[in-house]
Amino acid sequence: MGLIHLQAVFQAKRSMTSQSEENYLKAIFKLTAELPEGKGASTNEVAAILGTRAASVTDMLKKLAEKGLAEYRRYEGASLTENGRSVAVSIIRKHRLWEVFLVEKLHFGWDEVHEIAEQLEHIRSHQLEERLDAFLGFPTVDPHGDAIPDAVGRLRTTSQTTLAALKEGNRGSITGVADHSTAFLKHLEGLALSLGRSFHVAQVADYDGTVTMELADGVRVQLSAEAARSLLVTPHTARS
Repeated sequence: MGLIHLQAVFQAKRSMTSQSEENYLKAIFKLTAELPEGKGASTNEVAAILGTRAASVTDMLKKLAEKGLAEYRRYEGASLTENGRSVAVSIIRKHRLWEVFLVEKLHFGWDEVHEIAEQLEHIRSHQLEERLDAFLGFPTVDPHGDAIPDAVGRLRTTSQTTLAALKEGNRGSITGVADHSTAFLKHLEGLALSLGRSFHVAQVADYDGTVTMELADGVRVQLSAEAARSLLVTPHTARS
């Protein structure tokens, strides 16, 4: 199947969905990506991520199942069909491209762009999406370190782990965040921690898991155990 045909398929699938349906598909995609294969997202989990009632979620899941976008079984949760996954990945692609644009070209802070991108991601112009991608130089990650799906929906895999998983003496680079909240991003900004910064773990406190990082410039920064679990890093291999 050619690239042009695949893009046309993506657009046809998008045209059948409302903004609300797209938000549900995106939420299910994100939830199931973190679950063991074959396990569905529960109505309560979807309700929590979307800030709605479980009863409303059940009604929408049934609707998505009728449209062939999701599979839903009571007590077993919801998962996406191939069509539903294609729509969800397309929305995520647009969202992350817009975040790159807002940060790199309009100079928004990385803590300011999520809600704006939530609105822009539903623009249905495929031509705009592809021109935006080209204008930005075909980025592979957004300002928070999340992978941007390519034009046919492929997501690259990464070797990220959390700072909390490292041991004293381990080295790495900051490559993402698990917590996208404004409060957490501002906290990192206040500590001058940003994507790409190299460090080594100077100390991990036995008492409460506080992690002391030493950055490449010699500055030491302390993060609580909770913050360390939300900071994504790529470990450096040991030097021979």
